[in-house]
Amino acid sequence: MIHTTRDMELLAPGGDIDAIKAAIAAGADAIYCGLSKFNARNRATNIEFDELQGLTRLARQHGCKIFLTMNILIVESEIPLLLQWLNRISSTRIDAIIVQDLGLFYILKTHFPTLEVHASTQCSTLNSGQISFLHKLGASRVNLARELTIDEIQEITNVAHHHNMEVEVFVHGSYCISFSGLCYISSVMTGKSGNRGRCSQPCRDRCQTTPKGRAYPLNLKDNSAFTDIRALSDAGVDSLKIEGRIKGQDYVYTVVKTWREQIRKFQESGEVGKDSSPLAKVFNRDFSNGFLVGAIDAEMFIDNPRDHAICQLSNRGLFKSEEAMIENRERFYEEKKEVSKTIRKAVAPLDAETVPLDIKVSGTAGSPLTFDVMTPDSRLILSTDALLAEKGRSSSAHPIDQNILGEKLRPINESEFRIRELDLSQLDEGLFIPFKEITSLRAEMLFQLSGVPHSVTPVTLPPLTGKPKAVKNPKAAELCVLVDNLDAARDLEGTDTTVCVMLPNGFGGSVERWVNGFQEKKSLIPWFPAVLMGKDFKKATEILSRISPEYIVTENTGIAQEAVKLGIPWVAGPQLNLTNSYSLLCLKELFGCSGAFVSGELNGKQIRRITTPHGFRLFHSIYNPIQLMTSRQCLHQQVVGCHKSQIDDACTLSCSKASVITRADGIRLHIHKAKGFYHTLYNSQNHLNTEIPAHMPGRFDGVLVDLREIATDTICRISPSNLLGLFNKLLQGENGAEQALHDALKNTTSIQYKKGI
Repeated sequence: MIHTTRDMELLAPGGDIDAIKAAIAAGADAIYCGLSKFNARNRATNIEFDELQGLTRLARQHGCKIFLTMNILIVESEIPLLLQWLNRISSTRIDAIIVQDLGLFYILKTHFPTLEVHASTQCSTLNSGQISFLHKLGASRVNLARELTIDEIQEITNVAHHHNMEVEVFVHGSYCISFSGLCYISSVMTGKSGNRGRCSQPCRDRCQTTPKGRAYPLNLKDNSAFTDIRALSDAGVDSLKIEGRIKGQDYVYTVVKTWREQIRKFQESGEVGKDSSPLAKVFNRDFSNGFLVGAIDAEMFIDNPRDHAICQLSNRGLFKSEEAMIENRERFYEEKKEVSKTIRKAVAPLDAETVPLDIKVSGTAGSPLTFDVMTPDSRLILSTDALLAEKGRSSSAHPIDQNILGEKLRPINESEFRIRELDLSQLDEGLFIPFKEITSLRAEMLFQLSGVPHSVTPVTLPPLTGKPKAVKNPKAAELCVLVDNLDAARDLEGTDTTVCVMLPNGFGGSVERWVNGFQEKKSLIPWFPAVLMGKDFKKATEILSRISPEYIVTENTGIAQEAVKLGIPWVAGPQLNLTNSYSLLCLKELFGCSGAFVSGELNGKQIRRITTPHGFRLFHSIYNPIQLMTSRQCLHQQVVGCHKSQIDDACTLSCSKASVITRADGIRLHIHKAKGFYHTLYNSQNHLNTEIPAHMPGRFDGVLVDLREIATDTICRISPSNLLGLFNKLLQGENGAEQALHDALKNTTSIQYKKGI
């Protein structure tokens, strides 16, 4: 008896042409790949635009889709080039574009509605409210965060399907220790932003040995949900995604083929295969499914970031001793060579070249211009409606020769076809015809050859309008301060500041305390964090529904969506990573957002280029501990250890601990865990930017001073109220305030404001 289950797409990585071919040969249903610009794997080889059309043709022949990754943050200066690329992409047969940047979402929704859009894992989608937000942005699919459990995935998937959205889940490949899209460690430490596809993975670097005896305390094993396919199917997951766009064709073929066989077996018989040995023979750091099954424990870590394949085989008993393993190492690598030969043989027949066209052009005076088009397996004859003339009878008629036709037919070479030969031997010399006739003939040719609709007019973006970037006698920016508990907020009463209070990631039974605190002090501004999951997201929305603040700040788009429904004004926080004018316009026009913080990764020049919409408030943080990452894992586990091997809700609610990782280069990284919050890693130096008031007078409506109790190597020599007094003096332009702040705050940095992304 045949057991049938719901179909699940197998989505494979494609870093270069060989890897894409390998994925197709191994049976992928879809492949995600990036061009040389605007994608989140700059370390991958990636593909050039003139290779894209041949790849989409090859994929189509094998029933495979191609998704194009454009999943990085876009800075303002790149918008013109981005638009050029989108206009070119819109004439291809790409099946979807994968996006992180809110400005790009807006441009696609508003100006390129025919392009299907998928939300990247960089959007860090963790709750059902974010699904509603992404649906309004035009996303037809969302790649969920890797940290979710199967129950959390099922809950979100139910909401996604209600919105006719598909859900995609990573099932194999690298784990990140940080929530994706919320990691800044590479940006701060190396100048290579993970949000720009340039992550240098400093989390996997060697450190000085920790008290727990670990040299790689932030290094996780790889993700593999190979035996969890039934749970994923029952949860309603639509696409199983394999990570690995920097991996070669041998890796891609092996992993995709192994997963293809697993899916086929499950769909045909309902059985779940147990033999994952082929996965152990290619690059891996050992495997874990800890996040998916909710076993977030010490076993997810491995104190070695390098390839673990040979050790995997040893652990499986193929080698009985250390000596035997050494003796058989050569045999292992010989086996890999044979496998590689087999893979190359399977991939070799796949042709990703564009289809050559031989075009014979003919015509005489008084007859139409005719193209006789030959492909390797077809022939097409097309003629113009207008007739050729011996001389131009109007300004629209032009002489036809080799150069003119070559130029007018050049766009064909950006399709899945290329002109190999253009033969004008049967066209009389000195003839004229309007150029629009050639353009029309070219469009009809492509339509009949490939089914691609006639070309459309390239999109141009309307001019941006907004608040002046420079004004005479600007009003001083409002000073906002951020604290992490209600008691600290009460201590700041009487200071000339707007006080924001950061809510936790987990609430337990504290909902009433938070509600009462905000109801008692209406002037307090609730600040919702980026990470809110499951029942804690529901509790956060309950708090929001029961208080009546002047406005809120949120770094979670699910809370933003709830604020819109409740009619509560909201400001987008720094971790929404806003880097261009269109991201601000997106939030204002589509979600009624009243203001936003620009990304802390931008430098002064990048900020100045941004246009702020009319009636929209702009904010920036001028003093704060620099958050490098937030993790669902216990970051203390491999540093100072813990009596519990597995993190749970009680850990989130009750644990309060700090520890330090010292990298091999001597740089200290601070781990901070407060009650109700997830583990967070901070830079040794706090960010301090006293240049903003002088460099950009009137640019910001408000600036933030973050006074949360987070221990770093920065030393503050005065009380919080006196410190805020100095910041107020700085904003008022008082002489000496800047120097006084630097005297009061020792060991700070403004490196990101200087270098940008």
